[in-house]
Amino acid sequence: KEVAEFEADSSPQAYEKMVDRYLQSPRYGEEMGRHWLDVARYADTHGLHLDNERSMWAYRDWVIKAFNANQPFDKFTVEQLAGDLLPNPTQDQLIATGFNRCNVTTSEGGSIEAEWVYRYAVDRTSTTVQTWMGLTGGCAVCHDHKYDPLTTREFYSLYAFFYSAADPGMDRNTNTTDPFFKLSTAEQKAAMTKLQADETVAKQQLEAAAARVTYSDPADAQPPPAKQPVRDVWLDDLFPFGSKATCSSRNNSVWATAPEVDPPLGRRVLKQFGAANYHDKFENSLQPFVIPENPKIGVWVRLDEYEPSQTLSLELITSRGNRRFLWGDPKNYGAAVTDKSWLGETPPPNQWVELVIASDKLDLQPGDTVRSVTLAQFGGVAWWDGLRITGDVNPATDLRSSFVSWWRERAGKETPGIPGELATLLKAGPTPARSASEGKPEDKKADELRDKLRQFYLAFVARASDAEIQQRQQAWLAANAARTLLEEAIPGTFIFKDLDKPREAFVMLRGQYDKPGEKVEPNVPAVFPPLKVTRSVSEGTRLNRLDLANWLLAPDHPLTARVTVNRFWQQLFGTGLVKTSYDFGSQGEPPSHPELLDWLAIWYRENGWDTKALVRLLVTSATFRQDTRVTPDLLRVDSENRLYARGPRFRLDAEQIRDNALYVSGLINLEMGGRGVKSYQPPNLWEPVGYSDSNTRFYLQDHGPAIYRRSIYAFLKRTAPPPFMSNFDGPNREQFCTRRERSNTPLQALQLLNDTQHFEAARAFGERILSEGGATAEERITFAYRATLSRSPKPEELVVVKRALDQYLQRYRDDSTAAKQVVSVGESKRKTNHPDTELAAYTLIANLILNLDETVMRN
Repeated sequence: KEVAEFEADSSPQAYEKMVDRYLQSPRYGEEMGRHWLDVARYADTHGLHLDNERSMWAYRDWVIKAFNANQPFDKFTVEQLAGDLLPNPTQDQLIATGFNRCNVTTSEGGSIEAEWVYRYAVDRTSTTVQTWMGLTGGCAVCHDHKYDPLTTREFYSLYAFFYSAADPGMDRNTNTTDPFFKLSTAEQKAAMTKLQADETVAKQQLEAAAARVTYSDPADAQPPPAKQPVRDVWLDDLFPFGSKATCSSRNNSVWATAPEVDPPLGRRVLKQFGAANYHDKFENSLQPFVIPENPKIGVWVRLDEYEPSQTLSLELITSRGNRRFLWGDPKNYGAAVTDKSWLGETPPPNQWVELVIASDKLDLQPGDTVRSVTLAQFGGVAWWDGLRITGDVNPATDLRSSFVSWWRERAGKETPGIPGELATLLKAGPTPARSASEGKPEDKKADELRDKLRQFYLAFVARASDAEIQQRQQAWLAANAARTLLEEAIPGTFIFKDLDKPREAFVMLRGQYDKPGEKVEPNVPAVFPPLKVTRSVSEGTRLNRLDLANWLLAPDHPLTARVTVNRFWQQLFGTGLVKTSYDFGSQGEPPSHPELLDWLAIWYRENGWDTKALVRLLVTSATFRQDTRVTPDLLRVDSENRLYARGPRFRLDAEQIRDNALYVSGLINLEMGGRGVKSYQPPNLWEPVGYSDSNTRFYLQDHGPAIYRRSIYAFLKRTAPPPFMSNFDGPNREQFCTRRERSNTPLQALQLLNDTQHFEAARAFGERILSEGGATAEERITFAYRATLSRSPKPEELVVVKRALDQYLQRYRDDSTAAKQVVSVGESKRKTNHPDTELAAYTLIANLILNLDETVMRN
């Protein structure tokens, strides 16, 4: 279609109009952003030790948005280096500071906080110097730079700009390491304010109702009260009030809501996933878990349609010992499994099923207490909801009916969720009520505290027997759940901030974090123009990152504009005017066209750092628009095309190859932004590099439209990047990368032929060829060429491809089973009813054309 539109435009500006159309496309920002994310070392995990997930995708989206909005590069620079220091920074400006939170981090046991604070500052300094100045500043960490005019003292003066970062040396293995910024919309902020107020009011009303009720302890009743049936909910929408919840990933438990899954009860469910024993455990609940008479435990479970769990487990740690109950393959839990603990097969996938543990299987006595509850699954994905226990209790001794019994049971123990004075009283144990006539102030105070403890018990611990308390409890729980759901639904991102009180910076002798030498202040190397402060400062005020950013953009700075336009040139022409785009120092290669580099740098700066205008200038130039064909003589003289006597020709990057196949096939999902997605991947790539309690130990593929999104949105685990990227020289993003290498390996050819994503794209493209390509084989082959290569096949090519098609058709007529296998690759549904034999043959033709050298090259 695009080729036809271009061919139909006979105006002299047809090419320029096409360029302008592409510059306005959202795809422009994704393509430009992809290169910047290499520089920023963006990834979705911390990178070291557990390599757990981190929430940074908002920074990636900000980069794409900035390029699409054509944000001037000077503003683009300032917001990333010092957005937090701008007056009244906006949400976008804070997100932009994520540039200096993209570095790898750790929380490995035995690590030294001070060492990692130092390492992070060194990384940020080196990355900033290389990104904007094209210098290998990290070479001056231990000693003066051996080749460039940068001393160790000058490096640490630059380092002083970043050494006061507020983020900790230990990232805590969480995806919300501070400074962490919640990405609330105005509507969400207003809603959160209202929900917090609603929760406060609901709690106050519950406490007031508990203060009004007339309570008679059933332990004192004569005659003793009769047994009562109870139904205690242990898990529904929230963990029990006052409990401590942990999960095997050392991270927050994962909750899911509609539309991901429809909860059978309430508004959300607990989600578990992973190829081994992933668990969620809650313990020390303020509301005691007590075993009633004739107990029966029930829980709702749903297994994933694509990856159902192999085994499900519910474990109780009780005052009578541990009890574990299993469904599914018991071998995953070893030889200790007995007939009593194994309760049957796992339920069928993709439906909610109630699992029940009957009284005879529990092997517990009335009054036994449950100290913790663990829900676990082995392999795949499972959702849990509505865990509860039913039975009969004796109110006189039941901990949730009798205040005195509960107080007696908690004596000498720590109980979570209770205010200070009441916690002390509860731990001390029951005391008799005093007579008000005695009139001693201390007795009156003790009685008041006792009354408050009883009111607390009635409001937050006891089963509500009073109608008003029951109503108020439900209202408070609903308000608590609503606030929690919104709070957890609001995403966030890492941002960069400084400590309120700056750290003192020193030259670290030989680059050792614990060997400080001479004290240094933030400053810039002497070989460059001095830093002129443009803001109003008082005497003794330190230079900051905003000053550094403005210095990098100053008209007399010799490197920033040159380094930047050189990278854009490299992106479009394959090689920069300075080939060593990462090193403009004396060990780098001099520019092939120094005057052109100077002119472009000045033009870029004087035209307001307008990146779209620069890109348009480059791609509409006669140099870029040359034919890529080369003569033997020219190839011998200039094999790398450094003289630019022909147009640029080089292999596409990994993301471009994958995205091109998806686009041609019609499978591509152009949704923008959001969390990283996990498409097809060979098994057991994450596991060998994953620690047992890492939340990225196991690769859980996404399903549906998500797996066809553009590659810039692929989830990138640093210790095991997506193989389609690694095979085609994509960086692991552990450090700054300004130039990708281009290798040529057999594994690349095998991936293009056999990778599930690529082969599925060929199958979908085969359907397009059959549906849109015409009636004859020749018409269809011509359509495939034009859709893929933007040209028609040569006569000799048509003959070769037609011969291959005839062979494939005959092969699959003779082997219908093989044809069925070919057309069944991938999750996408077939859109046509073409016979398997015909579609299989055209799938291989599509696969052949998608694998042509011309398809994966920039021509």
